[in-house]
Amino acid sequence: MERFGLVGLPNAGKSSLYNALTGGGALAAPYAFATKDPNIGVARVPDTRLDQLAIMSKTQKTVHATVQVVDIGGIVEGASKGEGLGNKFLANIREVEATVFVLRAFEDDDVPGPSDPLEHLRIVELELALADLETVESRLPRLQKSSKLDKSVLEEVAALEVALTSLSEGIPLYRAGLSADIRLALAPHFLLTNRRVLAVVNVGENELDKIPEAEASVRAELAPPGSASAAEVEVLGMSVQLEAEAAQLDEADRAEMLGELGLGEGALPRMVRSAYHLLGLRTFITTGEKETRAWTFNAGGKAPECAGKIHSDLQRGFIRAEVIAWDELLEIGSWNKAKDLGKVRSEGKEYEVIDGDVMEIRFNV
Repeated sequence: MERFGLVGLPNAGKSSLYNALTGGGALAAPYAFATKDPNIGVARVPDTRLDQLAIMSKTQKTVHATVQVVDIGGIVEGASKGEGLGNKFLANIREVEATVFVLRAFEDDDVPGPSDPLEHLRIVELELALADLETVESRLPRLQKSSKLDKSVLEEVAALEVALTSLSEGIPLYRAGLSADIRLALAPHFLLTNRRVLAVVNVGENELDKIPEAEASVRAELAPPGSASAAEVEVLGMSVQLEAEAAQLDEADRAEMLGELGLGEGALPRMVRSAYHLLGLRTFITTGEKETRAWTFNAGGKAPECAGKIHSDLQRGFIRAEVIAWDELLEIGSWNKAKDLGKVRSEGKEYEVIDGDVMEIRFNV
């Protein structure tokens, strides 16, 4: 299961967000390093497409996609040099596939630490960039030496040299406008800033009207329009405390609370969906009377690979996939009727599955 890590300064709201997402019991305390060892839980990926198809099929069981959430102990200025949780923090963040910055934007005299989200962002980015710089500086000379005898590492050397230039200037790699080829060549080094980033701006529960302003200030700093990082970064404002309280209620009461506050479905579902897509994950769906299920695959995955997500036999004996877009199926009203109307397509081994495809796999082993 793919993982995203919650990263931020102490008291930014990481553990409260983790609890809201996973229903976990992480300690959320108003002092630094309440979280020393990472908490790991599972968050369901909300998907109204799945819910609507389950109703259409009168299904007995609905299974949503899930992702792992890792609540990582707070980062402090100097973490790259061993301050705070230091190397322990850095080791934990290396083990996740995507990063969610939790940036505090609320005032509370009982909670120590800065309340300016841009100050949070500055410290987090600087420490991650410095840690990456140390990694690159330690590995590049060795690879440069190896490249004199082994030309196969020249591309990797060139990518590390580009990374060194950006990181030396304190620029995280997701801000540096690197090509996809360079990002791919850097992947084996697990650099902390060689990932897309989702920034959650955490406002006070009585400051919901400040969300647009708080989002805009962070976005302007992190990913100004037209900048190299605009496609690499998403920014989402919320009151983590309110979302955490709503998450503890049953579905009807939660909808009523969020509705009264003018928050619609709430920010948590949008955040999980954003993180899911940030990880490069997409969903195809199977539906019937027994079960309607979301299956997770990597963007660009082809039909046999996706069939293997259901069972290895389906990939091994793949013949074809019968496919229809979820919304077209929903409009028609049933799988059998869609087949009778000729709306279900037959796709072969080279078909790239699209997010929201509803599929049945034909196979023979």
